[in-house]
Amino acid sequence: MGTLRNTQSLAEEQIHDVLRNERRRAVLTHLQRTIGSVSLRELSVSIAEGESGESPPPTDLRESVYNSLHQTHLPKLDREGIVVYDKDRKTVTLDESAREVDIYMEVVSPYGITWASFYRALATIGLVVLLSAELEFPVFVRLDPVFLITVMLLAVAVSTSYQLWNRRWFVLWALTD
Repeated sequence: MGTLRNTQSLAEEQIHDVLRNERRRAVLTHLQRTIGSVSLRELSVSIAEGESGESPPPTDLRESVYNSLHQTHLPKLDREGIVVYDKDRKTVTLDESAREVDIYMEVVSPYGITWASFYRALATIGLVVLLSAELEFPVFVRLDPVFLITVMLLAVAVSTSYQLWNRRWFVLWALTD
């Protein structure tokens, strides 16, 4: 293995099977937050820290995670074309098919709501505040509508930047295609 490869689209059943396991989801989440290859050791420590809530994680848990990733989870993700697992070098890299899986993983933000719900709420709040200013409600009558629009657009820009930063490996791949 060891090189990125183009594979056919993954079936929805394959994606659900991959995401059914917590450690495989943790592998994908860790790889999405990094650029390039990650060592199996780094990956196992990160996942063990997440499972135990301790840093450094207990040795027995780290070894258990290491072995399960090496023997089961990474070979499965490699066979599905989601990651490239180099068993000799013990390195893992996201493959292009990971984009298909990401759609199923990114439904909920780290704060427990979908990004679509977040942006819908942000737009609704902005419209209510702007309408309240235009209808001269007591608190809002003192605020300039241009200022309110600027604040809401700034909130959208900051949110979008945060979301893009968390998904930067997708953006980088899109730029290299």
